[in-house]
Amino acid sequence: MGKYFEDFTVGDTFITPARTITETDVVNFTGLSGDSNPVHTDHEFVKGTNFGKVIAHGALGFSVATGLIARTGLFDGTAIAFLEVTDWKFKQPIFVNDTVHVAFEVVQLKETKNPERGVIVRNVEIVNQNAQVVQSGKMTLMLRRRAVDH
Repeated sequence: MGKYFEDFTVGDTFITPARTITETDVVNFTGLSGDSNPVHTDHEFVKGTNFGKVIAHGALGFSVATGLIARTGLFDGTAIAFLEVTDWKFKQPIFVNDTVHVAFEVVQLKETKNPERGVIVRNVEIVNQNAQVVQSGKMTLMLRRRAVDH
């Protein structure tokens, strides 16, 4: 079971496991999303771009980040709803064969009207193998609280 709302404090920080973004990931995401922009799919085209090589979809990076956060187990069975993403920035490209992990910090804890729930806000950074932040923003999550005696 994951952590409950009251198990977190502002300032708690976490690092996820890492994952390498493969060409297969990009191909599969192209099929899933329908985004076949040549910067993601055409090795010859990208030679003439500022990137010089194929880049992963920004949304793929974001999606991988949610999966890496899930791998921590912190929210298993306690997450109720992913409420909001704000201030999301795409700072650097993610290239095929980049290895990324996520670092996140709890920056706000919000009480709700319902005593069985609470909301946490996290600053989230996707970091590549060169310690560069490639994407960042805030993710807001509603969590279960421990059982309240009535």
